[in-house]
Amino acid sequence: MSLPTHKLLTAEREQFILELLRQSDALSVAALSARLEVSEATVRRDLQSLHERGLLERVHGGATLRGLTQAEMLFSDKEGKLGAEKQRIAAAALELIQPNDSIFLDGGSTVLQLARLLEAKPGRLTIVTNSLMAAYLLMESRHRLILCGGELRALSRTLVGPLSAPVLQSISVDKAFMGSIGLTLKDGMSTTDANEAFTKKQIMSRSRQVILLADHSKFGLPSFVNSGALQDLDLVVCDAMPEEFRERFVELGVRIIVA
Repeated sequence: MSLPTHKLLTAEREQFILELLRQSDALSVAALSARLEVSEATVRRDLQSLHERGLLERVHGGATLRGLTQAEMLFSDKEGKLGAEKQRIAAAALELIQPNDSIFLDGGSTVLQLARLLEAKPGRLTIVTNSLMAAYLLMESRHRLILCGGELRALSRTLVGPLSAPVLQSISVDKAFMGSIGLTLKDGMSTTDANEAFTKKQIMSRSRQVILLADHSKFGLPSFVNSGALQDLDLVVCDAMPEEFRERFVELGVRIIVA
């Protein structure tokens, strides 16, 4: 992993720290300082911030990801993981959209695959999103595009938190296409950031149909903060699903599509 030539912003340093820790069991402050070409004091501040948000564990003289719940990957890494499966899920989700629907696009990488397909959809959709990546793809499309606003979360490239509430509480959409970092039978959907979870819950409460797009790697893995219950879902589109999840969704009346 090579560093960019410009001076790293805080969010960029944090992304690199998490990526370096995914490649090693643990790293010292000194090693991270040398790798990122910043002072040890800067590294300690970054590690403390990441620790307080539940993204890593501090250990004596450094940090580790061991023992954590599901950690969040860099967005570019998420896009490249299980690409064929995500494309199949997105293609199946596209068939659920009717001409002139109003839809919400979450910030997940599978949802972004769906955004790439929307230009071919007939009619003029109203698309609400908190994803800067989706907005970039759709800003010159014929569809109506609405950004919900909020605080920028660089790791997921989304707008999140209480500042998104005024827009989301004033609208209703036909379908919300959601992603999730974690998904367990006990705790439902989860993510790594409380502000992101807040925005997810806001839009799910304002959608007539909540549709989760999830590849098989998400099932059974917890993350840091709850972002919705299984019963909040109306439909799950996936490439494969463990039997215990299938049984629970059937009990809840949640429809399942396996792409």
